[in-house]
Amino acid sequence: MTTGPSSIPPAPRFIRRGYTACRFGHMHYRTAGPDDETINPGQPAIVMLHQNPSSGFEYEPLIQALATTHRVYAFDTPGYGMSDAPPAPAGMAGYAAAFSDALDALGLETVDLYGFHTGTLLAAELAIARPDRVRRAVMTGIPMYDASTRAKKLADADHFPVPEEDGKVIMDLLQRLWTYVVATRDRRVPLAKAMRNFADKAAVLDRFTWAYKGVWGWDFARLSLVPCPVLVLQPAEELRAVSLEAAQVLPNAVVRELPDLDRDIFDIAPEILAHEIRTFLE
Repeated sequence: MTTGPSSIPPAPRFIRRGYTACRFGHMHYRTAGPDDETINPGQPAIVMLHQNPSSGFEYEPLIQALATTHRVYAFDTPGYGMSDAPPAPAGMAGYAAAFSDALDALGLETVDLYGFHTGTLLAAELAIARPDRVRRAVMTGIPMYDASTRAKKLADADHFPVPEEDGKVIMDLLQRLWTYVVATRDRRVPLAKAMRNFADKAAVLDRFTWAYKGVWGWDFARLSLVPCPVLVLQPAEELRAVSLEAAQVLPNAVVRELPDLDRDIFDIAPEILAHEIRTFLE
């Protein structure tokens, strides 16, 4: 059943932030849901897993859009946002194990997942590890480049220069990040919001390669082990072709393309995304 715009309750008043426990220490999350939690009693919560090197902050517009009908949690990956870091890069399975800890600590018995870019692989690993918890998943931008491209990207991450006292490594990263996040953004994103997006990503540039090592070293054949139904919700972004190819590896996937969207989708089209996600999950 789809929910028409006229029947969707008003947006919750605010997004709450909190911490729960995982094997690496504290895990930070954002959460919101219907002001009247009896609207859909027993409905699985939606757990959101973000791209690298962002945090759950990138999801705030989508959280607000989905929280009219669902309880939503957006976790910060360990070592990103405000979550404690592991002692070393944990790999996709290691990060997913930490999310599994958080599900248990929060008492979330059944959940649906949404993952974007890096978050698609985190969602896949979590669905594989916890078929008892994960009911359905939505993925946007599965980064399944060909093997040689992934090998080069992994080598680049493994050999990326270590930050030093002169700050050149970080300053170069900041310039590249500003160009992508702010200077070449979709102009429907206000400058003030783009700068906040930039600041969110810039906060962890000292370990921005950690999750990338997990992405480019991941065995994409593991997509075939994802046991739950998956919606590949795909805008016309750079990852479109490889993401649609990855959808063919998933054993129980449907594809919904969004040809009118490209980048900055959470800022410019949260209601469109929420409608598609809500329709699939319901």
